[in-house]
This record gives sequence, structure tokens and C-alpha cells, in this order.
Amino acid sequence: MPKKSLATTIARIGLGLIFLVLGLNYFLPMFAMPPEPPPAASFFGALAATRYMLPLIMGTELIGGAILLSGRMVPFALTILAPVIVNIIGFHLFLAPAGIAPGIVVAVLELFLAWQYRGAFAPLFGGRER
Repeated sequence: MPKKSLATTIARIGLGLIFLVLGLNYFLPMFAMPPEPPPAASFFGALAATRYMLPLIMGTELIGGAILLSGRMVPFALTILAPVIVNIIGFHLFLAPAGIAPGIVVAVLELFLAWQYRGAFAPLFGGRER
């Protein structure tokens, strides 16, 4: 468990709010998302056509954000949000580079929090099992 520093709390709440609001916006639209360039729109169209990927991704964002805001099981929330963040970065690098700034912000917050909670992740990098 990390020291409960102000920076850690702000990063946890900030990241939690971002994912809670964006995940919730999918299920209960509160604001319109900006239009995407054609390749990005095609990608989102393909995800929507599966009828399960967007609800799965946005549900993961919503749940991960809520867990972060609760302050309980933070390493679990960081773990389930990590692949979402990797895909946010990849999406913007390859399909919509102009909108990468928010992705970088969430990636930095995620990495900062993962470092603060590094003790919880230490067993993953501890060496081989016997």
C-alpha cells in the first residue's frame, strides 16, 4: 500500500473520474464526442457492428473508474484499465493522431499510480515459480 500522498489521491480520483464519466457517457449520453477522422470512424463502426465490444470496453472503463474512485482494490482497477489505455494510445497513434493528448494524460496517470502501488505488482515480476 503506498503512502497516501496528495499527488496519489489526485491522480487516482482524476483517472477514476475520466473513466467513470466516459464509460457512463456511452450508456447514458451526456455529451457528444467529437467527430473522428474516417479511419477512426471505420474502426468504431467495426467495434459497434460486433454489438459487444463497445459495451465491453465502456463497461470496463465505467467499472475501473468506479473502483478507482472508491479507493479500494486500486491495483485491480489499474490492471483492468491498462489494456484499455494501451488501445487508446494505439488508436490515436495509428488512426487519430490529433487527439492523442488525453490518451497521454491517462497513460501518465496510470503509470504514476502503478508505480505508487508497485508493491501490489511485485509478485508479477518476481522470478520463476518452483
